[in-house]
Amino acid sequence: MVVVEDIGVPSWDLYELSIPCTIFGKPQPDLSDPWYDLRLCSTGEPQDGSPHGTGLSLRTPYGLDDLVGADTVIVPSVPDPCVDEGQPLPPALITALRRAYDAGARMVSLCTGAFALAEAGLLDGRRATAHWMHTAQLAERYPKVQVDDSVLYVDDGDVLTSAGLTAGLDLCLHLVRRDLGAHVANQLARRMVVPAHRPGGQAQFIDLSVPTTDGGSLAPVLEWARTHLDQPLTVEDLARRAAMSPRTLHRRLQAATGTTPLQWLLNQRLGRAQSLLESTDLPIEKVGELSGLGTANNLRHHFLKQIGVSPSDYRRAFPRTTPEPTRPAD
Repeated sequence: MVVVEDIGVPSWDLYELSIPCTIFGKPQPDLSDPWYDLRLCSTGEPQDGSPHGTGLSLRTPYGLDDLVGADTVIVPSVPDPCVDEGQPLPPALITALRRAYDAGARMVSLCTGAFALAEAGLLDGRRATAHWMHTAQLAERYPKVQVDDSVLYVDDGDVLTSAGLTAGLDLCLHLVRRDLGAHVANQLARRMVVPAHRPGGQAQFIDLSVPTTDGGSLAPVLEWARTHLDQPLTVEDLARRAAMSPRTLHRRLQAATGTTPLQWLLNQRLGRAQSLLESTDLPIEKVGELSGLGTANNLRHHFLKQIGVSPSDYRRAFPRTTPEPTRPAD
């Protein structure tokens, strides 16, 4: 069962909705027979209009009462106002999700669908994820949830959650792998022209750049540091440049960016390395040198720890699309 919001589906949420429809809705008799029996369940009476300018309403033959008895319930997303503005989710939806879980259904969320599972109390005490742009809100609103923003999806047995957009595809293929085996999942992935399993987690997609609220007096020294990342900068160097003590710098930078000076420097170096890997063909050793991360081994160490993939895997995931300028013919 896939839950569809009747209050209007924005066009940008159709991607998450289409993923389970594509994976589970089209029979694949040569891979497994029977296949899944996919049903779309509306949260209520469909409306002719949508509160979203580019949205639409979907009419389905099934409602929330049909969730009880389902083997798997998937919540692809929830409306943006419920995430960004804290508007309440339909109480009938929350009740139906609890009833389905109590009846033995496997519960799955894609992207912001985790907010519905969390509101139903199904993520309490569990590790879960969502799109990295919303994980901070999820953790703040539901402190009992162990939010992990570094992974593509979390399989906690009978409750599974995924990060945003394409990570939902990763999780749905994982469900097929769990249910029908690796061979079926691999063949289905080939038909969809997608990898059966992606290395790393969503940490490789998180923007590590500093927030815009650097703080007025810190902005010049932080900009100076960004232009000297290839040098062996220390916290003391930044403090001297800012004409303040290391302790004051630590306190001011923590308040302005939410990170310590050392973590801020590491994030900037990783961001520079990511940019070089994406935009140039420089050897890994040179990327480490120009980003200030040192040797190739040190670069790999920090990439694996912070980004979740090796520099080489990252470069393959984000290949350079703009050709480097060519030298004129002699």
